[in-house]
Amino acid sequence: MIAGGFLLGALAGFLMHRSDYCVAGMFRDLFLFRATRMLKTLLLLITVSLPLFELIRLTGFVSVPFPFFGPPSLTNLLGGFLFGIGMVLAGGCVVGTLYRLGAGSFPGLLAFLGLVAGSTLFAGLYPQWTHVSRALALPTKAVTLPQLLGLPSWLLVLLLVPVLVTLIWRWFRDGSLYRSGVVDGYLQPWQAALGLALLGGASVLLVGMPLGITTSYAKFGAMLLAPLAPEYYASLNYFQLVPLRYTPPLGGGLISGGPGFGLDAVALVQFPLILGIVAGSAWSAIRLGEWRLQIKLPWRQVISAVLGGIIMGLASRMAPACNIWHLFGGLPIFALQSFLFLAGLFPGAWLGGLLLTRLVIPR
Repeated sequence: MIAGGFLLGALAGFLMHRSDYCVAGMFRDLFLFRATRMLKTLLLLITVSLPLFELIRLTGFVSVPFPFFGPPSLTNLLGGFLFGIGMVLAGGCVVGTLYRLGAGSFPGLLAFLGLVAGSTLFAGLYPQWTHVSRALALPTKAVTLPQLLGLPSWLLVLLLVPVLVTLIWRWFRDGSLYRSGVVDGYLQPWQAALGLALLGGASVLLVGMPLGITTSYAKFGAMLLAPLAPEYYASLNYFQLVPLRYTPPLGGGLISGGPGFGLDAVALVQFPLILGIVAGSAWSAIRLGEWRLQIKLPWRQVISAVLGGIIMGLASRMAPACNIWHLFGGLPIFALQSFLFLAGLFPGAWLGGLLLTRLVIPR
């Protein structure tokens, strides 16, 4: 799992760097420039993942819904809204931050530090947040849309995929999925989308869940806080939680883990993926002769990157999880949490774009 997770991350980092496949940029460009090409490639990714994940589920090799998914709550909507603001201000989402960091981006490093800070800050707010979560819980125990409707998931896939394939084929024919002026060595975004969909399926087969890394940001914070302020760390109930309990597809028995200090199941699944994304992007940038670190930045951009990271860190714990988890992994299994997250992400990205143009980008 460690070796496989690192390889999956390295391939994802390479693909995202070579195509500049940034989910934050998709939503930002929709509102700032009315550009839809990248969002269309996201729909392509989801369309490929729908039958792929369903076939994996039908084998019985992996349990669906995946670990970490639960019944829907309006907190998913609120978390998506805040995440949308944060990712636009930071200049990338949790994975976009990593692949840019691997390529030598200083704003990526600042956003990464903000993510760790925001995730750690949430631990202090967790007791109050539990009251909010209970108040905003929706009256259903269903985790996915098929469960809510009482229908088999394969039927929804069978009805939806032909419609999506027809739409995407039309986009291919009119050229709206192609980016013009792509230089040698770079990939078209639709090619990256296909690759990322296959990597998502490989992740499900390998570790029993799609690509996801946000719990590790809280764990990084715990690893810093525990030795520096041990009494305060021990008083934070959030770091004592163990939300991950499952048996991986490859066997080995039940494993468990959470956001607290320690090398547990979360570290086993997510740490190699994080390291792989950074390494894969760095290798791509070095091969292209593009790796460089520019530390000098306008002060507004510095504040925007750090603040965006902090907001994303908080939002990823409130939602819970991030856009990659929900869009690449949740929507293909019709997770209700992911639909709400997406509904919040659009207005959040719009507001983030408004703040970016009014307060950060110099006129």
